[in-house]
Amino acid sequence: MRPLSTKVAVLLCVFFTVYGLTWSQNDNIVSPEVSEDGMVTFRLYAPKAESVIVTGDFGDPADMKKNADGLWSVTIGPIEPEEYIYYYLLDSVRMLDPYNPRVKIGYVVTTTVSLLEVPTSEPAFYDVQDVPHGEIRTHVYKSKSNNVTRELTVYLPPGYDESNTSYPVLYLLHGFANDQHSWHKHGRANEILDNLLAQDAIDPFIVVMPLGYGGVRVNGDGTGIQPEGVRGDPDLYGRDILEDIIPMIEEKYRTIPDRNHRAIMGFSMGGGQAARFGLGNLDHFSYIGVMSAGMRGGMDVEPLKTLAANADKANDMIDLLWVACGRDDFAFEGAKMFSENLNKIGIKHTFNETEGEHHWRVWRRYLREVAPLLFK
Repeated sequence: MRPLSTKVAVLLCVFFTVYGLTWSQNDNIVSPEVSEDGMVTFRLYAPKAESVIVTGDFGDPADMKKNADGLWSVTIGPIEPEEYIYYYLLDSVRMLDPYNPRVKIGYVVTTTVSLLEVPTSEPAFYDVQDVPHGEIRTHVYKSKSNNVTRELTVYLPPGYDESNTSYPVLYLLHGFANDQHSWHKHGRANEILDNLLAQDAIDPFIVVMPLGYGGVRVNGDGTGIQPEGVRGDPDLYGRDILEDIIPMIEEKYRTIPDRNHRAIMGFSMGGGQAARFGLGNLDHFSYIGVMSAGMRGGMDVEPLKTLAANADKANDMIDLLWVACGRDDFAFEGAKMFSENLNKIGIKHTFNETEGEHHWRVWRRYLREVAPLLFK
């Protein structure tokens, strides 16, 4: 993590002084506190604040109450076991929970949030379990197509270094405000795959998790540098994957270098990218997964226009086209329209309407569900 700039540090000091906040290692305040029955208590010491609200993806925002000592608190629930995000609104100013060291760092500042985990009685499918574990490796590389230095992470299945086996490869893309570390830090991709392998539910494969903003460089500590409000160039991202990443991965690792052993999948922004890059490059990919996303435009845009011209050929080349979205997700209508357009041009696929909104709880589950369908 980069050190705070002097300006930011001064602003934080002013903020904490104005509201009487304290962020000391000597504090005995516990927040969040999770009981065995799933009730969760949030606390914040802010004696000068007029109002504090806790808001997250576990339900409606909740007003916190202040006691005589200036400690704000609220208890909500029960909350189903899973991992959630939250933050405080202190007199309408957004802030993290200063007593919780678990933080999701977003690629965009406004998506940095505190994390709440409500544990299960038994290990969850995404938890670290007593099974053989794969390895996460990081690569900083010069993207010739993008003319910048970029970074990606790779998951290698257990026993990779001890074997002479060659493996299929899944290119796993993230959504907006995430980065090349998000799928293993918050999506728990490596734990999910380790557990599936231990259950003999999947055959081993390599996973490549690139930075999803075309033309954007990454400095040496892995922190993305991106102009404010710019999501990157999608065409440059596609070139980075095809011209730089795939050749580099196939040079560095023992892969099976053909289209039938390559998959591309992603969620949200990454889902749209997977649809566009995958369907537009069937000479490179035969497995495509689209999570919580659709494809902008109708049947007259690429790659749907080209697919419609020879749907039989496309269907012969596609081993799997898997689309899934939660009915309460703001992306649902776009995902449904994408599926309908695929039906209209005769492209075989699976469309899964599920429960859930636009968050990691859904995408972790999707990865668990789709992984056993790959490379069969």
